[in-house]
Amino acid sequence: MPAQGGIFVLSLDFELLWGVRDKRTIADYGANILGVRRAIPAMLDLFEQRAVACTWATVGFLFCADKDELTASFPSLRPHYRDQRLSPYDDLAELGRDEESDPYRYGLSLLKQIQARPRQEIGTHTFSHFYCLEEGGDVDAFRADLDAVQKVAARRGVRLKSIVFPRNQISAAHLAVCRQMGMTAFRGNETVWFHAARRDSEQTLPMRAFRLADSYLPLAGAQTHRPELCEGLVNIASSRFLRPIAGPGILERQRLRRITAAMETAARRGEVFHLWWHPHNFGVNTESNVAFLSAVLDEFARLQQRYGMRSLTMADVADETLNGARGSTHQ
Repeated sequence: MPAQGGIFVLSLDFELLWGVRDKRTIADYGANILGVRRAIPAMLDLFEQRAVACTWATVGFLFCADKDELTASFPSLRPHYRDQRLSPYDDLAELGRDEESDPYRYGLSLLKQIQARPRQEIGTHTFSHFYCLEEGGDVDAFRADLDAVQKVAARRGVRLKSIVFPRNQISAAHLAVCRQMGMTAFRGNETVWFHAARRDSEQTLPMRAFRLADSYLPLAGAQTHRPELCEGLVNIASSRFLRPIAGPGILERQRLRRITAAMETAARRGEVFHLWWHPHNFGVNTESNVAFLSAVLDEFARLQQRYGMRSLTMADVADETLNGARGSTHQ
């Protein structure tokens, strides 16, 4: 359990084009994807300057240096989605040879930059950006997917302990597989109806509207949490999605107040505030987005000084929670 003062957790869904390939194209979103190559070094510099930890939930494809390594790493069992547009395995004809020829789909050099910085955890976003709640995203294919991602991560010296589910599609059966495969932490969803785990087809316009409005107005409350065990893993639930700069200054100041007020609630209650986003959200307007993030970290520094708030990775929180649970059983 968090000590008095609370815990500040950051997680990023590092996926490049693999995370949006069924919704966006290089023509309409390529600038955001290429901009990740500016955004990640800028964020890493900021994290190191502020001594802030972060979990980078990385799609397994990005661990591979070239097309040969990637295709050789494919799992023997793949998902057979009813909606075939969801399968990245059908994109091989468009896939370039390596990172130099296809910077939209390869990112090993970026992964190595993250590994080189202090207090940065490499977690998993599954091997193939796997959709657990879509038809065809069955447990056996998911197990094969996780086995594949563990193998490619091990080749890069990474032991995966934390998982973030693509599109936040979480189920108890898939969590049980994660535990069997040795993972300890996952990012759960915010505990409000418009953030509940659903298939993509069930994400209605009103749900999206409520999520957008909640970025500026306290519709869902602070959404601070205490870590809890679920299917043998520690749920380090989301508190807020960090939307990119999108509106006039008055709206951005309100969005910042919404975040910092929840952070203070976590610090005062001794709970977790978990903020997440994608590197490609900062791919355009990078300087403005990093400046906004810097303001969030200014608030963390204030709460750290006033309440003793700590910055931890997802794996750190899981380790503390599991060790505390083990200790209590021996008392």
